[in-house]
Amino acid sequence: MRGYLRIVILLPNETDDDRREKPDVNRGVTMLRFILGRLLMALPTIVLVSVTVFALIRFIPGDPAALMLGDMAQPEQIAAMRTELGLDKSMPQQFVIWAGDVLRGDFGHSIVNGEAVLPLVASRFVVSAEIVVIAVLLASLIAVPAGVIAAWRQNSVTDLALVGTATVLLSVPTFWLGLLLLLFFGLKLGWLPVLGYVSVGDNIVGGLLYLVLPVMTLVIHEMGVLIRMARASTLEVLRLDYITHARAKGLSESAVLWRHAFKNAFGPTWTMIGLILGNLLGGIAVIETVFTIPGLGRLMVDSIFARDYPVIQGCLLFVALSYVAVNLVIDLLYPLFDPRVVAE
Repeated sequence: MRGYLRIVILLPNETDDDRREKPDVNRGVTMLRFILGRLLMALPTIVLVSVTVFALIRFIPGDPAALMLGDMAQPEQIAAMRTELGLDKSMPQQFVIWAGDVLRGDFGHSIVNGEAVLPLVASRFVVSAEIVVIAVLLASLIAVPAGVIAAWRQNSVTDLALVGTATVLLSVPTFWLGLLLLLFFGLKLGWLPVLGYVSVGDNIVGGLLYLVLPVMTLVIHEMGVLIRMARASTLEVLRLDYITHARAKGLSESAVLWRHAFKNAFGPTWTMIGLILGNLLGGIAVIETVFTIPGLGRLMVDSIFARDYPVIQGCLLFVALSYVAVNLVIDLLYPLFDPRVVAE
């Protein structure tokens, strides 16, 4: 019988446990670098977004001071108001003053009712966020498994049915779909309320009833995007060599699909979910108008008609920052599905 000699070279003050912990330490350092890198990359984006929002408001025709004082204001009063608002200063000076106020949480006051902009925008954002988050969550829970099954059953009746359904859902405008749901479930059947809004915090049952139709509208529409994305990602993964190797080992198709293919295929779909979430947070004005929901999108539309510049500026900044925050969270969670991202 041949003998073997195991030689272990220990560095000074190094034990077996230390050597076993080194890979974990290295992974932790790499992950920390990845997180810090993403956070640092978000800072220039936030600055660029702030400059863009500030510039867009300044390019809107009209004088905010004259609008606040009304048509009967005298030129001296308008000039005094411009000085009070800081509009008589140069653009760089105005931006520095505005950015400093924003960092302190002072977004200004509404021209229409004098209400502080930040609490107003935040309260409306909560209404929009609860609709969007619930809708995206439900759409993901339904559409992602459906897309994976469509890829697994490629070119079958199931695949053709799911792809055809997704195409139809993508083709239907959200406002038209919302009106159809209102007509059928609200007016014809009388199951759900048609107009108004009740907060879930004030009345749980009533608030949920008012959320059903707008959430259903968004779920139906966004399912089309996610089904197609999940199917395309899964098809790409199922063609890889490691899937063939897993099948050659005798694993069942369900084990190959959900244990080996799904995690890698979900990465691009996760990115799409983040994009949908960010887009809906800023582009839900149509749905809120159809269902008369006092959310952020409707506040922005009403402020544009009223030429309420501070509120418009606050809404735009809030939407842009929320979009940046959503994409940052998506980037930070992406390594859970594809660890190679951290290594790169």
